[in-house]
Amino acid sequence: MDIIMLGPPGCGKGTQAKRLTEKYGIPQVSTGDLLREAVKNGTELGKEAKKFMDAGKLVSDDVVIGMVKERLNKDDCKPGFILDGFPRTVPQAEALDKTLTGLGRGINRVINIDVPDDEVVGRLSGRRTCKNCGAMYHVKFNTPRKKGVCDKCGGELYQRDDDNEKTIRSRLQVYHDLTSPLKSYYGKKGLVKDIPGVGDIAGITQAVMKALES
Repeated sequence: MDIIMLGPPGCGKGTQAKRLTEKYGIPQVSTGDLLREAVKNGTELGKEAKKFMDAGKLVSDDVVIGMVKERLNKDDCKPGFILDGFPRTVPQAEALDKTLTGLGRGINRVINIDVPDDEVVGRLSGRRTCKNCGAMYHVKFNTPRKKGVCDKCGGELYQRDDDNEKTIRSRLQVYHDLTSPLKSYYGKKGLVKDIPGVGDIAGITQAVMKALES
């Protein structure tokens, strides 16, 4: 089963993708992880990506699509995959279609996790990250035992620059402008299932699995 997870930043698609990986035994393919790994390993595509990242620019579609294509060609993706964070635009979706056609396969289902903007802002602006080990907390939903201190290593908790409200709303606007049209693109193919992303995580997982198995 070849699956795409759609939804705004902070909607929980990464969390749900991990649960689907456990359920179906197919890999979660995150473009963020692919970029970090390629740069760390110094691959040709990683070197190209680093040029964009060092210049503070978005990595080009050609580089991202190249990384995704390489990943989908690996043996563990043969039974299926869960794309998380890709495609982000209609041109990327068109390029993905061409890549999958070349592999003799295609997307089976697009899960769109729908969360209101204000809910996203509340989720992301409340996140706190450990400077030492990277553990994540939230001021309302996952508080540390001692305020400002990581339970795991005792490191200092801080708010990342991209977790302030102004930056979050800017990211949401980019999402609405560039990524939301993917709902229409895949909707015309009859592939989209909308899932409310507010409430109990386990309940959302059940709704996602029901949509995949229907």
